[in-house]
Amino acid sequence: MSQPGRPVIFVDDDADLRAATAQTLELAGYKPTVFPSAVAALAAIDAGFPGCVVTDIRMPGLSGLDLFARIKQIDPDLPVILVTGHGDIDLAVGALKDGAYDFIAKPYAAARLIEAVNRAQEKRTLVLENRRLRDDAVERDGDLAFLGEAPAMRRLRATIRQIADADVDVLVEGETGSGKEVVADHLHRWSRRSSRNFVALNCGGLPESVIESELFGHEAGAFTGAQKRRIGRIEHSDGGTLFLDEIETMPLSLQTKLLRVLESRQIEPLGTNEVRPIDLRVVAATKADLGNPQARGSFRSDLYYRLNVVTLKLPPLRERREDIPLLFGAFLRRAAARFGRPVPELTRDALAHLERHDWPGNVRELLHFAERFTLGLAPEAVPATGDDPGLADASQAGLVARVERFEADLIRTVLQEEGGDVRRSIERLQVPRKTFYDKLKRHGITRAEYGNGPASSPD
Repeated sequence: MSQPGRPVIFVDDDADLRAATAQTLELAGYKPTVFPSAVAALAAIDAGFPGCVVTDIRMPGLSGLDLFARIKQIDPDLPVILVTGHGDIDLAVGALKDGAYDFIAKPYAAARLIEAVNRAQEKRTLVLENRRLRDDAVERDGDLAFLGEAPAMRRLRATIRQIADADVDVLVEGETGSGKEVVADHLHRWSRRSSRNFVALNCGGLPESVIESELFGHEAGAFTGAQKRRIGRIEHSDGGTLFLDEIETMPLSLQTKLLRVLESRQIEPLGTNEVRPIDLRVVAATKADLGNPQARGSFRSDLYYRLNVVTLKLPPLRERREDIPLLFGAFLRRAAARFGRPVPELTRDALAHLERHDWPGNVRELLHFAERFTLGLAPEAVPATGDDPGLADASQAGLVARVERFEADLIRTVLQEEGGDVRRSIERLQVPRKTFYDKLKRHGITRAEYGNGPASSPD
């Protein structure tokens, strides 16, 4: 099956063959680019090229085999199809052993060419998708709260990447446990400020008598008990990022001082008239909808508008339920590694809890549930009940299908993370090889879809 609009590079020194092949590829829905020489084609190829390359073997200057060798250096996963004359078949077979994708012998039927290109394009699509997923995993640096393929999470990651290096203050809105500090941390790490301090302060975790000194610092003798100079959190974040969690709980008097800091980018510690310039980005987090005057309460509107240069809204877990199996599986594996225990088998009660619960504590609550489950503590599941005796039976019947779906999702996730490597996937899932292959067959999962990792044979 062709993939409309995908590019194909065709290289041959025969002008008539180039024209005919271009027409054949266009009719099949591809976007061919033809070149008379290998040198010209190389200029159009990089590691991100989303298509495949079809090249004649015998050409003046660089041969098709030379071109294949150069492409292997650029990207060994880029499919190369060799076009051979009858005398070149042995060379083509040797190239196959060296990693060429396929070869077709002249004269070839249009259908044979398109069939080879279709398969090569399917492989290229899978390779690039696996790279994207691996890159996402690297970008998240193990922050599992950032996992998820729900549209809202994809948009959130893209927006954070887009604004990370922009020198603007950011307001992060989200429910308890939804990952607001994770967002702030990534805004810092993905910015030019990453080499400087990331300083966090929970505005609701300190009494009013302490928070002012914590934020602004003080000089020795500024108040009773101030025996030595203290650098405040704001000054300590100079050059870096200041994260203010639960900003809506900040005392009104401090809101005025913070607004002055944000507007002037200067700080005046307690006990001194010295004004010190600072260079910082502020990321403020809130559970409240500060854009709503009623929800804002005593929070200053001018401070809200000063912080509201960019607002990021984190979706609660109940609004991205499709990510729960992925998150729970990852949390189970991390908890098992942390506690030195095997990854536990999922029970029907636990699965029912995953699907029915609204997760008011969001990702943090799901993480703690996974840790308790790994330790063998009873899941907080409520069995289905009702006056109708058939109700529980119907629920139980549905659970079997849901367990199967969760199991399939977990296997796909592990294969995806391991690049299709069967041995490592079996080790992580902790199942016998034969059981693993039986499950692949039952769920209709093809290992090759997840990369070219080494396979293993069932016992």
